[in-house]
Amino acid sequence: MARATFNFGMMMSGRSVIGDTLHEIGKTDDRLWVLTPDIGGALKDFKADFGDRFIDVGIAEQNCVGVAAGLALEGKVPVVMGMIPFMTMRACEQVRTAVCYQNLPVRIIGTGGGLTSGGGSTHNAMEDVAIMRTLVNMTVISIADPLMIRDILIQGMDYEGPMFIRLAQGKQDAVLYEPGTVEFKIGSSAIPVENGNDAVIFAHGEMVMQSIEAADALKEEGINITVVDMYSIKPLDEATILAKTEECGGKVLVVEDHLMYGGLASAISDLYIDKGVAPKCFKRLGIPQVYAGFGSGPEQRTKYGYDKDSTIAAIKAML
Repeated sequence: MARATFNFGMMMSGRSVIGDTLHEIGKTDDRLWVLTPDIGGALKDFKADFGDRFIDVGIAEQNCVGVAAGLALEGKVPVVMGMIPFMTMRACEQVRTAVCYQNLPVRIIGTGGGLTSGGGSTHNAMEDVAIMRTLVNMTVISIADPLMIRDILIQGMDYEGPMFIRLAQGKQDAVLYEPGTVEFKIGSSAIPVENGNDAVIFAHGEMVMQSIEAADALKEEGINITVVDMYSIKPLDEATILAKTEECGGKVLVVEDHLMYGGLASAISDLYIDKGVAPKCFKRLGIPQVYAGFGSGPEQRTKYGYDKDSTIAAIKAML
């Protein structure tokens, strides 16, 4: 079991990790191409040194995905970095038909997951996990620790098929795990980061850190829960989900910065149905069926009832 160490205060920019890692890969692997629809601030080093493999199409996400698909057909490994709502909705047809239908190794990195953008309803990424996990051949990763990104991108150079990598803002991200202690694998892996038998929280992205904070607060009251970092949303680590559900007496809470229906909670509930598992209590926290307005991520989570205090209250209600 990994133990989170976010409380030592180490912060890192996920976007910088992306830029540094792509620059590192670019030095030795000329299959890598980097594309962006005008969101390339973190990619300046790659652009400077490998400009012949860098394309900024401007604010034209559909074109960006189409170009990436063409490059992949020529044996390249394109990485596209853009804002989540526009990469997953504006370019959805191109992602589905040009990339997924042909099972091409295009990596789509999206920033602004959930309600973290601060840009209001047009820029909030509430539906992206639901959309991307329904696409055939697509792998869906949600980043909780910026150090994950390096491992995922390096493995991604030889990973079959398309991939969607979800970040929050990617500017000030908490490092959850002691560097070098956790191996992040693409695909069916989950990381238990707290261990207790009273209940289990499944979370992804920024909600992992919040869930650990809630677990620490509950521990002071004698309530010991498991927290699982579900960074691989598709494919799911079914074995870990089922094992932790059983260990915790079927008391399950899913917390995600996404619409409550269609995302991780729906994927887990589908698993329970398919496997004939009936949890004693199943609760989901996330964005309700509203178009959220302007505000920071923490403000919005409090407003819509999936912040730390709401997480603690939900666990207590189960017990």
